[in-house]
Amino acid sequence: MSTKLTAILVFILIVAAAVAGALLWNRLPDPMPAHWNAAGEIDGYMSKFWGVFLLPIISIALTGLFLIIPNIDPLKANIAQFRATFNWFIVVFAMYMLYVYTLILFAALGTSFNMTLMLLPAVGLLFIGIGCLMNGAKRNFFIGIRTPWTLSSETVWDETHKLGSKLFILGGAATIIGSFFGERGVWFVLGAMLLAAFAPIVYSYILWRRENP
Repeated sequence: MSTKLTAILVFILIVAAAVAGALLWNRLPDPMPAHWNAAGEIDGYMSKFWGVFLLPIISIALTGLFLIIPNIDPLKANIAQFRATFNWFIVVFAMYMLYVYTLILFAALGTSFNMTLMLLPAVGLLFIGIGCLMNGAKRNFFIGIRTPWTLSSETVWDETHKLGSKLFILGGAATIIGSFFGERGVWFVLGAMLLAAFAPIVYSYILWRRENP
């Protein structure tokens, strides 16, 4: 996917979300639900203005950052090699944010559901998307598993990201499965996140030590 098409699609998604929130303004309570506990129950609120516009604002800021990063990275030539995949991830991330925003609006309108159970499958799919992105990621300073050891060696970077890709995809699948276990499904997410976050870091150091005994 081209960068221009990515920007257009994400812009449409964000504007559609903001417009939907604005159209529902008179039906939304003040304050609005803003936080849920592990049991999926509302335990925090924020003003209606921020409830309607905070997530679209965050989405715009993050999208702008995602689009700028490839142009300012000293290794932007490497990012160009997997830019199409990165652009797809930007769209997927925007869709995830739109999904979360939709759930918030439904909750504010009084629809009863368990937020945790509704979010877990989406988080799992996002993990899988990150895993797919890692699979083709080339060495750079912003995207991927950036440790001193991966950044200093092309081989260490590639091998670490092969492992990271598998762990994130497996973690995503485990998170989706965890959605069938109610509140206990949160532990699937935590376990998957910890494994996917820390195992590649340790692995990158081990690989680097093999190259530099």
